[in-house]
Amino acid sequence: MKIQTSSRRAMLAAAAMTALTVTLTACGANSNPLEGSSDTAASSGATGPLVVGSANFPESQIVAEIYAGALTAAGFEVTTKPGIGSREVYVKAVEEGSVDIIPDYSGNLLLFLDPEATAASAGEITDALPAALPEGLGVLEPASAESKDAMVVTKATAEKYQLESIADLGPVCDELVLGANPEFAEREYGLPGLKENYGCEPKSFEPINDGGGPATLQALINDQIQIADIYTTTPSIEDNDLVVLEDPKNNFIAQQVLPLVNQDKVGEEAAEVLNDVSAALTTEHLVDLNRQVSGDEKRNPADAAADWLSENGLTK
Repeated sequence: MKIQTSSRRAMLAAAAMTALTVTLTACGANSNPLEGSSDTAASSGATGPLVVGSANFPESQIVAEIYAGALTAAGFEVTTKPGIGSREVYVKAVEEGSVDIIPDYSGNLLLFLDPEATAASAGEITDALPAALPEGLGVLEPASAESKDAMVVTKATAEKYQLESIADLGPVCDELVLGANPEFAEREYGLPGLKENYGCEPKSFEPINDGGGPATLQALINDQIQIADIYTTTPSIEDNDLVVLEDPKNNFIAQQVLPLVNQDKVGEEAAEVLNDVSAALTTEHLVDLNRQVSGDEKRNPADAAADWLSENGLTK
């Protein structure tokens, strides 16, 4: 088993931890996600439940529920803290210990930790991450599943401006409004990267805090924005016949799904469970899970995660 970490010593010190009582508790939708969770069953001899958090968009919540469900099935006591917020918030939460495990994306995590990083391929990013991690944090095995930011336009906009690539945006970008999460304005791959790599400076930037979800889609279809940052695993791209612009300069680098963990709480046995999840999770699975949760079916992320775990032999 391979564990990517900035401190092997810290991980090995936590290796003996095993939780004996099983429970899974979801935070209420209106609660502060960084406050303690309730209704956690007492455990015999355990140091406390493993806390699995998520960012504030559906795909992160789905993967967090997959992690939590797999750990619960393996005998760990688990509680969840969904919807914590952006990477700026949840990395700090893991570092401070209010969250023990959270799903992240390899490339964007690396750029967050090291804005000067030049790694672009999946392998380069995996190799570069351990050295960039703060003391006490680790990443486990990445999944083949990848969810990348993408510049997406409607077919009508693509035809009007003859857009196939982000490079084609350069000459017309100042006529178009771009919509994305608020942090896109400052992140290296966001507005700064589009300007540096493609000479694209949009007419204006519209912050929409739903991770390329329904509000972003509606704004794009209604022509309130003409360019949207939507993850490549979002079913709305295919379902609405949207156009993903090619990225020849790799502004958006490889983004494999992987667990970011607090080494003091996540020992070898828990890491093994999470690595098994990563070994099974594919991009196609993410698209299907997103469709179940964010599409017409509107499934609860925990229910969709439970079915996926069962279908992939990760529950007893």
